[in-house]
Amino acid sequence: MTAATHSTLFPQASGSADAVLEGLDPEQREVATALQGPVCVLAGAGTGKTRAITHRIAYGVRAGILQPSSVLAVTFTNRAAGEMRGRLRQLGAAGVQARTFHSAALRQLQYFWPKAIGGSMPRLVDRKIQLVADAAAACSIRLDRGELRDVTAEIEWSKVTQTVPADYAAAAAKSGREIPRHPAEIAQLYSAYEDVKRSRAVIDFEDVLLLTVAVLQDRHDIAEQVRAQYQHFVVDEYQDVSPLQQRLLELWLGDRENLCVVGDASQTIYSFTGATPDHLLDFRTRHPGATVVKLVRDYRSTPQVVHLANGLLAQARGRAADHRLELISQRAPGPEPGYTQYDDEPAEAEGAARRIRELIDAGVPASEIAILFRTNSQSETYEQALADAGVSYQLRGAERFFDRPEVRKAGIALRGAARFGGNDSLLDDAVDLPSQVRAVLSGEGWTPHPPAGSGAGRERWESLAALVNLAVDFAAASPGATLGDLVAELDERANAQHAPTVQGVTLASLHSAKGLEWDVVFLVGVADGMMPITYAKTEEQIEEERRLLYVGVTRAREQLHVSWALSRSPGGRPNRKPSPFLDGLRPGSTTTTAGRAATVGAGGVERGFTTSTPAVPPRRRQRSPARCRVCGRTLTDAGEMKLMRCEDCPSDMDEGLYERLRQWRAEQAQRSGQPAFCVFTDKTLMAIAEAVPDDDGELARIPGVGVRKVNRYGADVLAICAGREGPEEEDEG
Repeated sequence: MTAATHSTLFPQASGSADAVLEGLDPEQREVATALQGPVCVLAGAGTGKTRAITHRIAYGVRAGILQPSSVLAVTFTNRAAGEMRGRLRQLGAAGVQARTFHSAALRQLQYFWPKAIGGSMPRLVDRKIQLVADAAAACSIRLDRGELRDVTAEIEWSKVTQTVPADYAAAAAKSGREIPRHPAEIAQLYSAYEDVKRSRAVIDFEDVLLLTVAVLQDRHDIAEQVRAQYQHFVVDEYQDVSPLQQRLLELWLGDRENLCVVGDASQTIYSFTGATPDHLLDFRTRHPGATVVKLVRDYRSTPQVVHLANGLLAQARGRAADHRLELISQRAPGPEPGYTQYDDEPAEAEGAARRIRELIDAGVPASEIAILFRTNSQSETYEQALADAGVSYQLRGAERFFDRPEVRKAGIALRGAARFGGNDSLLDDAVDLPSQVRAVLSGEGWTPHPPAGSGAGRERWESLAALVNLAVDFAAASPGATLGDLVAELDERANAQHAPTVQGVTLASLHSAKGLEWDVVFLVGVADGMMPITYAKTEEQIEEERRLLYVGVTRAREQLHVSWALSRSPGGRPNRKPSPFLDGLRPGSTTTTAGRAATVGAGGVERGFTTSTPAVPPRRRQRSPARCRVCGRTLTDAGEMKLMRCEDCPSDMDEGLYERLRQWRAEQAQRSGQPAFCVFTDKTLMAIAEAVPDDDGELARIPGVGVRKVNRYGADVLAICAGREGPEEEDEG
């Protein structure tokens, strides 16, 4: 297993700033030298985006255009941030801040808390589970461990999408989320969770972003201090930005446009956490003068792997697919992807393990081989097959199967039933080993049918179902086996798989494989019902499953093996089919779906235009200085710029309107459970009362309002400005 960018691509730079540009391809060079104004880098898988943006920062620093302390590079994981800092040091750009959104926000919040709020900052909790459990107890709602995890995920999603408890039900329905409880219950738990935090004077990670946003919105002096510190921003993996992170980025920027974003809409696979590619896809709309650079030269994968990846996206639908990038491999040809159909899942696992054993014997390092699957519950079969083949492995992004809490607890229950089963009424009607196991595990949460949707509850059920299936297979292989025999088998398997390993084949879910690459990749379980997963119902959900498979394919450098099984267990009904995503791509299949015509991204540069005549070479947009509308003096204070007048110049504000707006704001804040300044700040209300807008356009142009707040509050504000109590009176007239 290696990081997605080889360290050998980042040799220690020496000499002039131009030396940093050596070895970059034309598009990467465009990224590195486009140091002013908004820049959007659309970077396909394996196209060297990390190389391009780190060389961009290093070139700017070494050329004296950027001050290291004025640059903030933001990404999504500590691993990626650490890698970026290391690359920048190698390139002679030490001192540049490379952090996650949360890390950067936390530093700012800790520094400004005494000035903005006063006193000591609340303690930051790193785990929400216990707080959610306490909130559930306060609401007299019982949640098992899986439900606790799922409710916690819903709270996190709500906060990063800036959804308050009162709006949760409507927001969840609009987004089509599969939720673990009734929406009213989750909203109640969410509200109680916030109460528990307040009573204990603690905050969570989402609060770090929310509070930083609130401080920067309300305290313009602090916002200006931050903007004076950081004047140039780079955001990696921009397709994964949540609405809350986007709002924080906007506040960091202010009215400046020294921003470079990097992303690929075709690798959007975390929408369930609140991530959306809309900010990436709308970048040119928000920044008409932006330079857009498309990286499509794939340095990672062979032409054969790239051809399959392009074919997957060619059949895609939806907005992300409309802006797909068609990759062009820069590597020498390699073997065609292999497609293998097996009779059952154990045979598929044994087949993969056998081929891996052959590869290792032929000299391929085990660390350069990966088995990727859709769900963590699939790992047990492959853990066992590799152990049987004498192949060491490491599990990434999940606990080993026998280390999972539900599996350990189930093992204890089965061991107890094996010893004292004669006195257990649960086993009275169990006529064979599989039925005994089903009876015991029914007390641990197993049911004949899986729970609806995804999440921790589904994962827990999948783990228990894997134990039930193992019992069926064990009984078939060993007629007359007892529950005690099965427990001994489970113990033996657990012990065999707990041997410590340092180097080994990587087992990983497709989600946890993002950002990584290997020489050889086995994509397993690529059958309809698993890819796409059964609970993906809408077109948006199905297309995200297709993108997930695309991410899996593009992890392979040289060899790619795709497989599926016709049935779950030996002798089972062979009614499974290969994933429909492979239709027309694997040998002998035909295309059954067709994507919409897409704007296929060729590599190159698109420069923004700031005039109505495209033939004129683009010029950077220059903002006119803000001037007081009363005395004409140039304005520099953010509060004065919002009012468009000097603080001490006479105001023509309608005092009565201002008070009505303040009263309305207080009611909105109480209803949504957030501070009043999160609705509108005092200065914004003053600006509204002075401008008295007549329509949405005039209201949106007032600093501090914007389109998002017009959509949420516009009808109310315009009604108040027109002298009505609320928007409903318009219909009554």
